[in-house]
Amino acid sequence: MPKEQQPNPDNRYNNVERLHDMIENTKSKLQEAEISMEFASPEERQQLQNKNARRKQSIEAMESEMQDESEARKNREY
Repeated sequence: MPKEQQPNPDNRYNNVERLHDMIENTKSKLQEAEISMEFASPEERQQLQNKNARRKQSIEAMESEMQDESEARKNREY
């Protein structure tokens, strides 16, 4: 009979750092897309603008989550 698998414990210790890295990566991609727009066709430019709008929303959500994680860390809820 196979062993029953246990879920991994919730390890939130490095979430702030991981979220920070994800935000920086997304900002970098946003800037790269801005540069690419200079050489893009109108259709590609519109796609890049739409994608960057979604990236900006993601950045806002990740920043909010990072703030929550930081508060949890201060309160030792990790």
